Amino acid sequence: MNTSARRRLTAAVLTVVTVTAGATACGSGSGSTDTKGAASSGTYTIWDPYPQFDKGSAWAKLLDDCGTKAGVKVKRTAFDTSDLSNKALLAAQQDNSADVLIVDNPVVSTLAEAGVLTTTDENKLDTSQVDSNLLAAGQSQGKTYGMPIGANTLALYYNKEVLKKAGVDIASVKDWKSLTAALAKVKKAGKKGITFSAIGTEEGSFQFLPWFWGSGADLVHLDSPEAVSALSLWKGWLDKGYAPNSVINNTQTTSWQEFASGDYAFAENGTWQLANAEKAGFDYGVLPIPGINGGNAAAPTGGEFVTLPVQSDTGRYATSQKLATCLTSTQNLFDTDTTLSYVAPTADVQDKQIAANPQLEPWVHAVRAAKGRTSDDLGTHYPKISEQLWKAVQSALSGAGSPKDALAKAQSAAQ
Repeated sequence: MNTSARRRLTAAVLTVVTVTAGATACGSGSGSTDTKGAASSGTYTIWDPYPQFDKGSAWAKLLDDCGTKAGVKVKRTAFDTSDLSNKALLAAQQDNSADVLIVDNPVVSTLAEAGVLTTTDENKLDTSQVDSNLLAAGQSQGKTYGMPIGANTLALYYNKEVLKKAGVDIASVKDWKSLTAALAKVKKAGKKGITFSAIGTEEGSFQFLPWFWGSGADLVHLDSPEAVSALSLWKGWLDKGYAPNSVINNTQTTSWQEFASGDYAFAENGTWQLANAEKAGFDYGVLPIPGINGGNAAAPTGGEFVTLPVQSDTGRYATSQKLATCLTSTQNLFDTDTTLSYVAPTADVQDKQIAANPQLEPWVHAVRAAKGRTSDDLGTHYPKISEQLWKAVQSALSGAGSPKDALAKAQSAAQ
């Protein structure tokens, strides 16, 4: 590896640490630290961010089954999300990469720009059936670097009983104006309006993005009038008591806990809370986040990509491609995404998911409108932009600066 490539990898390590510091809705926990590559040509390594699944899990068995179909033995290592990304970069420096790497989608562009990943043109992964908005999270400079295994995103959970007592028909909530009017009715009825996470981390940016994008703003122009309108919306909710001041420090978990109390009409949260919603003890619904003038706002996607790292032994790619294709086949995507509470990346599997669980329908619509955080060819620029965005949100909501001034400062710093 030449000096220039090594420098890119070193810089990429620093970028990955920033992107994954607030990793959203991904696998958690500590995995094995065994980073040794394939022991022989008959053994292929797969690294994933799902340490919650042990050797006896359906996921581990799927990996073994795909290995059997490809005629090889699979050696699987599971890591925490941020640890996996760093290990992947270090392994690339040592020419010891995994054969198949399943990695959080915002990190794909970082690994790609560091020269760690092969393109789908090179590895022959078929992405023709994947929704283009989801595939964009794995694209950089016109090239595609993997296949999404599934996606999660954000929407609005709502408490049907709270809305009923406030005289709010959920069908009337179609845009920002009607949502704010609903919050006013809820407060007047003695209940609480909406809770979300605006913490000063990637989680805060993640939760603000649907409103930011829903205003028509883009991440290249943080101080646009559209962006100011989005931050003003949130600030207005706090000022009027429609949202609690606790949102400034809320993670997505603590925000959910507020909603689970039964006092709130709405909560912005993700697909990963479905199981908790069933346990909440009250009747709930799910509504895609509305855009400023109606329609579904683009919410950011979480979820991982199946990628094939660069190997000095290029003869390994054919088998690695078989493994990745097996993992992303229609039936295996359905089974895996059901386990992970993900929406599948293809229309065929999405339809199959809705047929099996009609409650997923609003989530499928939300994912179809969703957008990758590194899309629009932002790639490794995203972490810096995101940091300035969450700082602006914190500044405005705390009253340290107006939405306009906070975003102007953010734009200046991001440039």
